[in-house]
Amino acid sequence: MSSAVPEPSRKPPRPQAVLAVLETHRLSPHLVRVVAGGPGFEDLQECDATDRYAKLLFAKPELGLVPPYDLAALKQDLPSGDRPVKRTYTIRWLDRAARRLAIDFVVHGDAGIAGPWAAAAVPGDTMVLMGPSGKWSPDPTADWHLFVGDESALPAIAAGIEALHPAAVGHAYLEVDSAAGIIPLDAPPGLELHWLHRDGQVAGTTTLLADAVAAGPWPGGRVDAFVHGERGAMKALRDVLFRDKGLARSQVSLSGYWAYGREEDTFQAEKREPIGQILDD
Repeated sequence: MSSAVPEPSRKPPRPQAVLAVLETHRLSPHLVRVVAGGPGFEDLQECDATDRYAKLLFAKPELGLVPPYDLAALKQDLPSGDRPVKRTYTIRWLDRAARRLAIDFVVHGDAGIAGPWAAAAVPGDTMVLMGPSGKWSPDPTADWHLFVGDESALPAIAAGIEALHPAAVGHAYLEVDSAAGIIPLDAPPGLELHWLHRDGQVAGTTTLLADAVAAGPWPGGRVDAFVHGERGAMKALRDVLFRDKGLARSQVSLSGYWAYGREEDTFQAEKREPIGQILDD
């Protein structure tokens, strides 16, 4: 007598929140904020982490696809180049009472998918996202706080800084293209902001962040570190923080948000390969 072999269980598709663009703001030459909201806000997941991020879905307008997208069906029906693409972005702030959220996009002309969309977005446009998710919030028991990142990490770092206790102390190293990239941050008086300018050097090709952290002040006591940005820079900072400064893994939130010379899909695929791995866990 034979028995049927059960099919492997599949995770249900993640819910998609379909929001409307309400307003946009040019924060700096390379940073655009898109504020969105509407009835679809109720479809967002609950997440209390400070580094909340979401998967945004972008479909080709000429295909006329209507969200929420049936991604499984579209995978069967459309060639890979015509399917909605996912891009990961930090939620800069989220107001459930007002049913509004903001996402800040790094924009470099026509490069990429999400940046040009944000630069051209107008009220009434559709934003489709899944999430949010997140893992990190500032440790209120730490003696001091360290934030390190480039423009891609600036929204998450800004959210982390705003979540600090007013008496918190520490240092933030923020890499931008030039003085024009500096934006206001609501930081506690005891958190020193160090703005590092590339001054025309290409993003992802400098050692500004690792050099600054290695040479900068290092207060006594236990530090809570949030360190994110370009993959190569994060590998250099990994060595500074763990090898040179002797930090424990539990003290550091560290990952690459992007990689120089890689498109997003290639970067995501490489996370499973040795080249894309920054930490062992």
